[in-house]
Amino acid sequence: MIALSETKVKTKVDLIIANAAEALTCSGKELSEIGVINNAWIAVKDGKIAGIGSESEVKDTFDFSKAKTINASGKVVAPGFVDSHTHLVFYGSRVEEYAAKVAGIDPKKLEEQGIITGPNRTVELTRESPDEELLEQAKKRMLTMLEHGITTVESKSGYGLTTESEIKILEISRRLGEETPLDVFNTFLGAHGFPEELSKEEYIEEIINDMIPKVANRGLAEFCDVWCDDGYFTAEESRRILEAGLKHGMKPKIHADAYSYIGGSDLAAEMNMVSVDHMNYTPEDVMDRLAKTDVVAVLMPALDFAVGHQRPFEARKMLDKGVKIALATDLCPACYTESMQFVINLACRLYQFSVEEAIKAATYGGAQALDLDDRGILEEGKIADIQIWDVPSYKHIAYHLGTNVVETVIKDGEIVVNK
Repeated sequence: MIALSETKVKTKVDLIIANAAEALTCSGKELSEIGVINNAWIAVKDGKIAGIGSESEVKDTFDFSKAKTINASGKVVAPGFVDSHTHLVFYGSRVEEYAAKVAGIDPKKLEEQGIITGPNRTVELTRESPDEELLEQAKKRMLTMLEHGITTVESKSGYGLTTESEIKILEISRRLGEETPLDVFNTFLGAHGFPEELSKEEYIEEIINDMIPKVANRGLAEFCDVWCDDGYFTAEESRRILEAGLKHGMKPKIHADAYSYIGGSDLAAEMNMVSVDHMNYTPEDVMDRLAKTDVVAVLMPALDFAVGHQRPFEARKMLDKGVKIALATDLCPACYTESMQFVINLACRLYQFSVEEAIKAATYGGAQALDLDDRGILEEGKIADIQIWDVPSYKHIAYHLGTNVVETVIKDGEIVVNK
């Protein structure tokens, strides 16, 4: 007989995921390492992962007599997707413009019909829309993202271009994080373009001396971003804006090299930014510099696809050079997708990602692009943001084109989607 003092006390847990055909920990050092555990069991307690391993390991360690149990037999368990680049809050759409472009119709013909095109149309609609309508449209998009396995999302401003409108967008993003299960991290992107009523220099001064201090005083943004490209902001102008953001506690990100190379990616390496996004025109020597930093390159295949980009980013070069990579949706009026699975489809078929690299870039890579280390992987102590795919092997995530394989989503240890 075993003495009472020798009896192992098991930890009580709240949730057990049992019998998963595959669990993807995504915790290996390399992007291609996704840490597949076969016949896996996962224990969750107080919103965090308490343990992951074989059936015997979990049963020997945890007491789940009162826990909720999910039978994941024949299914895949993965970390929730982390979408590190979206323009989530905007009003309406630019569907007429998109339909004309895919049909090869000159958008100027739309303008002749009185249909305003381009980002300025979105700015106009977003400025004028009531807060509640903006909130409801964005909330609908977010809940669709959740159903597709996204549990954390970054939300950029940038469709206001006035202090009042930029703050409105960021406040709505903050409410989205409070009113939906997803975690929302805000990025101030006043430098997304220029308002028609100000000169460029006047607008830069307004960003630095009015927008950034007011956004910071309200605690509305974790990051500051700039679009550095021909026709937008130069590298030196971007530096001024991002350094102002840093002084107010906002970590730097940058849209760079999307349609030209003017030094934005060099600036990202020099300032050791959290991320550099787009990278269509980034030279190889700059890729080499970025590989020696902690800067994450956020790549968005759906944007290249949606706009028919003439120079798609060279993902394989970046991957082979060791640049840290994240995949993101770039959800916006010009790239209307709420599915990271679609992004993975494109990354694998068109950009030479392996399935393993694409999955990890959409989970832990996304977390790194938001300077987070508490999610994007299935590991003891990490936030229990988990998705279950109704497929027998993780490789189906790239193989099933245009479908949603997500059956269950768990956020902070709570089941929030259960089909």
